[in-house]
Amino acid sequence: MIIGGILGWLASIIMHTNAQQGIVLNIIVGIVGALLAGLLLTPLFGIGTINQSNFSLPALLISLLGAVILQRSSTSSDPAPCADPSRSKDKRR
Repeated sequence: MIIGGILGWLASIIMHTNAQQGIVLNIIVGIVGALLAGLLLTPLFGIGTINQSNFSLPALLISLLGAVILQRSSTSSDPAPCADPSRSKDKRR
């Protein structure tokens, strides 16, 4: 849990969402991100994750990448509001 919390915290710093989440969410993001990395990234790179009892530097980086991907997928679901509404509409006249 400590490593998951650190990885979730680092992922939130990388994605600039650190002020929006607390320690519990950082731990959840770190652990779920490592699971996500185990499912998606481990077959691509052939490196285990921290959830697979592999505490090497490549495993930590793959787990961190999984946490960043999880952060990105959760923050990209909120579309940013358009600053200029006239630009989002069709301008045919």
